[in-house]
Amino acid sequence: MKKRLLAKKVTAIAATTAMAVSMLAGCGSSKTETTAAATQAAAETKVAETEAAKEESAEPVTIKFQYWADNTDYSALMQDIIKKFNDENGKGITVVGEEQPWDGGAYAENLFNAKMGGSDVDVSTWKLTSTPLFANNDLLLDLTPYVDAMDTKADIDDNIYSVMREAGGDDTKMFVMPWNIQVLYVYYRPSIFEKAGITDVPKTYEEFLEDVKKCTLDTDGDGKTDVYGFGMRGAKGGQEPWGSFIYGEGGSFEDLTSAESVKGMQDFIDLYQNGYVPSTATSDGFNEIIANFQSGLTAMTIHHTGSSAKMEEIFGDDVSAFAFPAGKGQWTSMGDTETVIFSSCKNPDAAFEWCKYLATGEGQKMWCEGTGNVPVSKTVAQGDYFQSNRFMKASIEGEGYAGILPIRDTTTEWISNLWPNTVSQALTGAISAEDAMKTLQSGLWEN
Repeated sequence: MKKRLLAKKVTAIAATTAMAVSMLAGCGSSKTETTAAATQAAAETKVAETEAAKEESAEPVTIKFQYWADNTDYSALMQDIIKKFNDENGKGITVVGEEQPWDGGAYAENLFNAKMGGSDVDVSTWKLTSTPLFANNDLLLDLTPYVDAMDTKADIDDNIYSVMREAGGDDTKMFVMPWNIQVLYVYYRPSIFEKAGITDVPKTYEEFLEDVKKCTLDTDGDGKTDVYGFGMRGAKGGQEPWGSFIYGEGGSFEDLTSAESVKGMQDFIDLYQNGYVPSTATSDGFNEIIANFQSGLTAMTIHHTGSSAKMEEIFGDDVSAFAFPAGKGQWTSMGDTETVIFSSCKNPDAAFEWCKYLATGEGQKMWCEGTGNVPVSKTVAQGDYFQSNRFMKASIEGEGYAGILPIRDTTTEWISNLWPNTVSQALTGAISAEDAMKTLQSGLWEN
């Protein structure tokens, strides 16, 4: 059936062209005009025949795709996306999706062992922290030439590509394809801003620090603080919002001992020691900072869109968000989920078509709208679903400077133990900001 349809298409073009030539001749066209028309007709016929031949010669290709899903709804959504791609790609590509459990992060370890054992998985969903292990064992395909040739390359922010390359430890190679992200931003209570006399969200890092102070209020006049300006996370996981303070003063993770990094650490300490954050901040983790914000104890805190539905349920319109503002530098934490193609893949061109579909095609729109994750596609991000959501807009605004902690052998221990213990000592005055940063630098980079 397909051959007959294509043949009809070519014949139709040839017939239409012949008719055009006949009409020109009947109107007294010159021999030159007639010849030109015939030449054009032959060229158009040749193009049609070439395109038809391409479609006829396309060999069916199957791509084995492994993924995890956080819940059954997401699992069903992924299968819907796979089906839509298979039905509509027009290139003979069939993606076969196989779900595996995340299992507290054991997904990556299990996948590594499977690939080392000869697994035929072609593409997988991904976390950047897994990149060095797989890249160092030559298991990942360098996607650089594919991305450079991609007609939708500019649809993804250059900063995101930079983060992908950084994860692999080689700026000349990109082993990871962007898919969807989470970006930390600042939640705030407009009613508390109004009580504090603040008429707009802070536009600079310095204004942010001042607004934290202004929003620390004694609302009933009893001499005690009823609302703290900021919900500080001093326990495990707090290194992500803390990073915004370091970069706000012009510091960086690359040199935590620089004068600028130490100044950012001192800003963090000052907020605690001067009473602008709850006294429990040294041990406050995710649950505590969210509970404090939801109870009205804090005017601002830092998290991502994963908390937004509950925030709106509690506060209605009396909760909003802004991207962490720039000072001498600017940074916010980016949570990530990507895709990779394994070097063992026998049909990398077809595999990349699937990755591209998830990154900048209809699969991107379906997944991000269905899960509430932040799109990496600028085109998708401009859609009504995202632009009408104030929390999504704050996330999208932060995409251009969002990043990750350096991925090193020391990172897990640094996050889990060294950072919370060291920062706790600094907040309570047991060690200075400078000493704290020396310890953090050594633990991350020198061990």
